[in-house]
Amino acid sequence: MINYQRFTLIPISPLKVLLAIFFTVTTLFSSFAQISQGNITGKIVEAGTNKPVDFASVALVDPANGKTVKAATSGQDGSFLISNLPWGTYTLKVSFVGFNSFSRTGLTLSEAKPQINLGSIQLSAGKANVLKEVVVQGQRSNMQLGIDRKVFNVEQSLVSEGGSATDLLANVPTVAVDIDGNVSLRGSGNVRVLIDGKPSAIGGGDIATVLQSLPASSIENIELITNPSAKYDPEGQTGIINIVLKKNKKVGVNGAVSLSAGNMDNYNVNTNLSYRDRNVNLYGNYSFRYGNRIGQGYNNTLFFNNNSAINNNLDGRRQNTGNTAKAGIDYYINDKTTLGFSANINLRNGDRDEDINYFYRNFNSGRDSTSFRTSQEDDKDTGYDLNLDFSKKFKRQGEELVTNFSLGRSREDEFQSLEQNFFAPNGAPLGNRLDMRTNDGEELSKNYNIQLDYTLPISKTQKLETGYRTTLRLEDASQLSKTFNVQSNSYRIDYNQTNDFSLEDKVHAVYGSYQNQITDKFGFQAGLRAEQAYLNTEYEGTDTLTFRKTSQPGNLKYFRVYPSIFLTQKLGGGNQLQLSYTRRVNRPRGWQVNPFRDLSDPNNIRVGNPNLLPEDIHSFELSYMRSFGGFTLTSSAFARQVNDVVEGVQSSIDSATTLTQFINLTRNRAAGLELIGRMEFSKGFNITANANIFYNKFFGSPENNIQPNSGYNWNSNLISNFQLSKTLSGQINANYDAPRITAQGRSKAMWGTDAALRLDVMKKKGSLSFNMRDVFNTRRWGFLTDTYLFSRESQRRMQGRMSTLTFSYRFGKSDLPQRKKSDRNSQEQFQDEGGF
Repeated sequence: MINYQRFTLIPISPLKVLLAIFFTVTTLFSSFAQISQGNITGKIVEAGTNKPVDFASVALVDPANGKTVKAATSGQDGSFLISNLPWGTYTLKVSFVGFNSFSRTGLTLSEAKPQINLGSIQLSAGKANVLKEVVVQGQRSNMQLGIDRKVFNVEQSLVSEGGSATDLLANVPTVAVDIDGNVSLRGSGNVRVLIDGKPSAIGGGDIATVLQSLPASSIENIELITNPSAKYDPEGQTGIINIVLKKNKKVGVNGAVSLSAGNMDNYNVNTNLSYRDRNVNLYGNYSFRYGNRIGQGYNNTLFFNNNSAINNNLDGRRQNTGNTAKAGIDYYINDKTTLGFSANINLRNGDRDEDINYFYRNFNSGRDSTSFRTSQEDDKDTGYDLNLDFSKKFKRQGEELVTNFSLGRSREDEFQSLEQNFFAPNGAPLGNRLDMRTNDGEELSKNYNIQLDYTLPISKTQKLETGYRTTLRLEDASQLSKTFNVQSNSYRIDYNQTNDFSLEDKVHAVYGSYQNQITDKFGFQAGLRAEQAYLNTEYEGTDTLTFRKTSQPGNLKYFRVYPSIFLTQKLGGGNQLQLSYTRRVNRPRGWQVNPFRDLSDPNNIRVGNPNLLPEDIHSFELSYMRSFGGFTLTSSAFARQVNDVVEGVQSSIDSATTLTQFINLTRNRAAGLELIGRMEFSKGFNITANANIFYNKFFGSPENNIQPNSGYNWNSNLISNFQLSKTLSGQINANYDAPRITAQGRSKAMWGTDAALRLDVMKKKGSLSFNMRDVFNTRRWGFLTDTYLFSRESQRRMQGRMSTLTFSYRFGKSDLPQRKKSDRNSQEQFQDEGGF
């Protein structure tokens, strides 16, 4: 038996604690719901257009003392529900940025009249100074729940202030982030991550690097779409995560600045400035981030064929400096036509240092030896995106044409130096075993997007959407690798590791979607998306015998049709049931198809596969949303089957080296239940609890000696927001990830807790916040791998407990003259339009 060196195993008690908390909170929610007496419902729409107004502030006031009894916000369809109200007479007040406030008095609830439906409440475009009234009404909740998507409001994430987009995503329910910054949704890492609704070129093919350098303060919100319709790109096994960067929505001149400092030399600066009037919207922001992450880990491998083992311990440091800027202009040509241009730029410098101690054991001979490996990696990345948007609204209400053209470019220069020294069992250095290597790499990536979307309302209950999209991604990568020759005391080119790689990924798509509200309660939407895709690659190297250039091309061409159907049944009282089916795809990434051998760790090599097929995904989801006064429950039962599963399969090359290569397995099936409950206990106290439980089955691959593997997996998240005084608020976030089944083993359990306090100062124009991430220093990523050739246990951690102090200041005024009465119906031009 190997005496593995390992961290102290995490006890299972956090699992039981979080389960108890979740079900206790759910029980409390239910008990609160059962004492409901009266309720008031309605729908907030724009005057003149009847377009729903989401996130509007709705307050119920006691006319006797002027105090707010209960408050709520309108949903994405403009509807709201205020329940659990004692009998009495109330005044309803509605407000939203850019609109006149609405008020209705004399709303009386009694045993004879327990429910009041106000129907559609129309908000008209208001004076610019209406902003002053809205500020004191309240704020958006940290999570807006809907059947088809969830919107996470970053402004309410106190625990992420001063952090990166990676830190922010790690605190979003149902989302997980691993030690390398890779994002997963509902237990799957095959998720589509977009920035402002589009694939971004500013990170090339490495979105994780962009997220780590992107400050959380530059993000407006995060949208989760777990089962997108035919209108959206079908890329991603579990759906879409859309990161929306900040863009001005206020009339007048407005701005903000924030400064953050954390332990381990972590700093963050963010500033934004905007100007908006009736015809022009100018906006821009700049963010600087300097981040340090300290990591440790181990990797212990037992080889069965020769009864030997390799154990290693790792200490590492990652330093990342990022500069991010966004600027744009929207010009409102008239009440119906808008032209916009925006640009994003990201400049990053990264340093990564690692020290690895290896311990080699041979149980047959009893001879042990060691080695010490150091590596230094310097990265310089430059990327930008340019976007041109045009939207045209027609005379018929709801008819609209939206177009987008975007292009992006990213360049990465990387230099890596590695040195490994070997030692005999007695500790003496082995001079003939010195391994020194340098890798000089360069990667250039270009993205193009052409998109057109048209919406045609056929009648009040029927709508047709259609569109066209072409995306083109080009990548060119090269590496010059040199090894040190002890005899000549010089570096020579290693032609086995020197190579060029190019990739061309093209997708042409058309879609059509038909929506029909057959009755007041039942409606459906059916869509079809057809795509022609091409993935062409070429790997160029040098034959070490003839020193001639060699070429290894890869070509993949496929046409697929992606249907989608949604059936929706409204059950009354704000309750809704939806059944959906979509077909999706997960296309291979550049590093998955590049046959280059990554020797960053010579005992654990990774290589791509140019013959990978895209995953074929069939996804079903049954969603139910119900509101009980201050409690909202969103539940989703989901099932999916993935054909041609892409998995990094580990095998053994020799007695001391393992190889990870991407291949297509047969298929994978998963089914689960997702629950998200939100309770407003009072105006200053709310809890959002999330649990995701699913069963995962890999069917294995006999030709690759992979046996079937299956099991239950689950994770949970709890976010509590509380107001301690008029100026002091706080937030606690706890999460737990249970062991997760993989094709060749399972991951280890992980849990952690974050906490934060924020103090409003300077008449609420400024704020001072303090947060601590990973309060109990428990977050570790670990895996257990079992194959017929070897068994492995690995564990890593990054950063650990971290504290950040942030100061923010908001400024601006909205003293622009009142718009003419004839312009009041043009308010829809100030609404941001989106689409993927």
